[in-house]
Amino acid sequence: MDNTARGVLLAQPAPRTLPFPLSLTLSALARRYIAANARTRVAKRARREHYPAPYAIIDLWERFDGDALAPPAGDAASLGALLATPTAANLIRVFHLQERLKTLGKRPDASAASRVHVVGAGTMGGDIAAWCALRGMTVSLQDQDAARLGPAMKRAAKLFVERLRDPRRTRDALDRLIPDAAGDGIAHADVIIEAIFENVDAKRELFARVEAHARPEAILATNTSSIPLEDIAGALRDPARLIGLHFFNPVARMMLVEVVAGRDSDPAIVTRGAAFVRAIDKLPLPVKSAPGFLVNRVLAPYLMTAMRCVDEGIAPEAIDEAAVAFGMPVGPIELADSVGLDICLAAGSMLTGEAAAPRTLAGHVDAGELGKKTGKGYYTWVNGRAQKAAAAAVPPDLARRLVDPLIAEAKSALADGIVADADLVDAGAIFGAGFAPFRGGPLQYARTGASG
Repeated sequence: MDNTARGVLLAQPAPRTLPFPLSLTLSALARRYIAANARTRVAKRARREHYPAPYAIIDLWERFDGDALAPPAGDAASLGALLATPTAANLIRVFHLQERLKTLGKRPDASAASRVHVVGAGTMGGDIAAWCALRGMTVSLQDQDAARLGPAMKRAAKLFVERLRDPRRTRDALDRLIPDAAGDGIAHADVIIEAIFENVDAKRELFARVEAHARPEAILATNTSSIPLEDIAGALRDPARLIGLHFFNPVARMMLVEVVAGRDSDPAIVTRGAAFVRAIDKLPLPVKSAPGFLVNRVLAPYLMTAMRCVDEGIAPEAIDEAAVAFGMPVGPIELADSVGLDICLAAGSMLTGEAAAPRTLAGHVDAGELGKKTGKGYYTWVNGRAQKAAAAAVPPDLARRLVDPLIAEAKSALADGIVADADLVDAGAIFGAGFAPFRGGPLQYARTGASG
């Protein structure tokens, strides 16, 4: 190996001839055109004022032949200038927050899980089951009949094809996902996840049946988004077995899972739940059982404020543009449509304590216009995309009007001990609620006022 390395280094390399299309990049004129096109494409994903690094990379290629050390000190594309930005400091902070969440699922005393049973084959339950199968678990998926299981299996097959890109691995993943209308998988599962509709009586009845057939050591978990665990656990002979595993939609893209501990939850089972979340390559966030837990609690006033702005006559497009300009990945009105306006109506009134719902929200729900899932809400939806008019003028300070209630609720959640500390509040808001990562989290933003 030593002789070979010496020979390679001493040998005269053969002249490299670039293909004609690539050779055009040596022309200064062509480089300007390619760089301008690249900036336009990057701008669709990230704004320069929020994330300067992608634009600096293009500048380095165009002006300095890709040499990251070539720009002079003070040049916007230099490493020194980039590292001095608030964005760099906050994104480093976000990286450490992510690593901390990973460690919360690494406990040596947490036994491994290999078999999962999911009850409820709707969008959330079906996608949880598919994700677990994708990550190597054997999964049984239960619903009332085979007709309800079909759409979930179809979505799972699409996910496997997109993610695995190998017919054999796709086949193996599909083999691990077992339709189970009778619920036979309950008796064999290490983790049982309930993902039915948000009705406390239905959940209590279901868990009473599940407990009777589950293995004594199996984790019983609910995916409820807002119901306190204590209201569900009362139906169990052993309430200590129940925890919450609250996934977010879309499951394949949202990495955070709230691991909810109820008043009676066994800490060892909570620890095993966090280990399971890491085993399926998600980020566990331990939270205390309370209405909305952390993420929905901080999102609710943000969404309600946005919809009250619509009541005042501000265009939905302008509201969404204000939020995106602040750094949110998607505006609150589009987000509400995506979540489902019926869910927003039910959760909003419970979590914010407001007696009257936003007028436009109630009107859409009364008309059966529930957002993306019905094809119409605040926006009309075509092929999964909101059809928006050109954004009207954004009123001054609208972004802060939207974000301030979220920040206030984040402070309140911390004071109530929903999570252990401020860093975990910020982690939950970033990875679960989509709070602008380059701002470091709502509490970090409130402390520093840092902007990118």
